[in-house]
Amino acid sequence: MNDFNKMGNNPFPQFNWLKIIVPVAIIIFFIIFWTSMTVTIPAGHGGVLFRLFGGGLQMNKTYGEGLHVKLPWNSMYIYETRQQEIAEGMNVLSSNGLEINVDFSAWYQPTISDLAKLHGEIGTEYVQRVMIPALRSAARSVVGRYTPEQIYSTKRDAIQVEIFDETKKILDEKHVQLNQVLIRSVTLPPTIKMAIESKLKQEQEALEYEFKLEKALQEAERQRIDAEGKAKANSILSASNTDKILREKGIEATLKLAESPNTKIVIIGNSADGLPLILGDIK
Repeated sequence: MNDFNKMGNNPFPQFNWLKIIVPVAIIIFFIIFWTSMTVTIPAGHGGVLFRLFGGGLQMNKTYGEGLHVKLPWNSMYIYETRQQEIAEGMNVLSSNGLEINVDFSAWYQPTISDLAKLHGEIGTEYVQRVMIPALRSAARSVVGRYTPEQIYSTKRDAIQVEIFDETKKILDEKHVQLNQVLIRSVTLPPTIKMAIESKLKQEQEALEYEFKLEKALQEAERQRIDAEGKAKANSILSASNTDKILREKGIEATLKLAESPNTKIVIIGNSADGLPLILGDIK
């Protein structure tokens, strides 16, 4: 009886309950808070960490793809870092005040090394807050420098480059990388479009006529040069064909005939032109 009283109400005085309670509590804690302590960043994305009790946004680090562990009260903000596309259609005024509809698209992506700055200064809605206003402003400014005819035909590539350059200047300061701007279509009022197409057709026909005329002039010049060359050659040849030269050539030709395998009778006489005469063959 005395021994039981010494033990008190605890029948297992040597058993330490803390050895069970602490591990179980840790396990329960991890089970409850696991989803808020881990974050998975998918392929083509990056993350920035906000520390609630540790100085706020972590500015010197961008988290890459994969599984990351954080404290439950901290937050991870994920951005897609792959190239993305935005398409815009808008009505703009040309240099002469005509309203033109332009459809264009832009290829962009956030600057990976500046994700924390992008999140701190602009936020996850940077496309609506920065991208679209910058594109619209640049498009209005650039298109307003050109006539409808230039926009529709000759200056389309130049306009594309200028919109890209002006938009890029804005976005570089906003931690967004602009890769390309493409004009997909330009829509003019039907009457203006018909007038421009008619003018372009006439210009094309004029260019085609000029090309044909140039070819004809080149051919005429070629024939003139060829005729002058032939006339000069004939003149030189006629001047060189004197009676003495002709007689010498006749003698040379007669001697070559005399050397033929067939036997001939050659009489060198005083003919009208002074050339030898071949009377016939001896079989």
